[in-house]
Amino acid sequence: MKQPEFPVKVFYDGACVVCSTEIEHYLRQDRNGRLIAVNISAPDFDQESYQTPLADFMYELHVIDRNGYVYRGVEAFWAIWQAFPASTVYGCMGVLVTAPILNHMARVLYKGFAAIRKYLPKRQKCDNGSCSIGKKQ
Repeated sequence: MKQPEFPVKVFYDGACVVCSTEIEHYLRQDRNGRLIAVNISAPDFDQESYQTPLADFMYELHVIDRNGYVYRGVEAFWAIWQAFPASTVYGCMGVLVTAPILNHMARVLYKGFAAIRKYLPKRQKCDNGSCSIGKKQ
């Protein structure tokens, strides 16, 4: 996979409790400003400026690096983990998720998660952008 150029924009669903909790976890660890959170459920989110339909953003995690390269799904997590080069845990996870058999398994598991995500608990009162977290674009 192509090494991301930082900072990267991480497109997450702020209304999804699981999604926003995961991204909050990464943002708390980001001491170098390598991750920029973009809430795709915010009323002012303009997917047209990224030339990607909102349904695509909602279907799977997207990360777009400084040069416009797009990472989706499992590769998006890999790109996020690259923001922490000193982390042994994220380094190991990155190696494992790129191994051919494990990559295939990770993709299948991610597609399963993506299919049930719409049934997961939602945050309340997201209509005014209150579900936004961390550093904004």
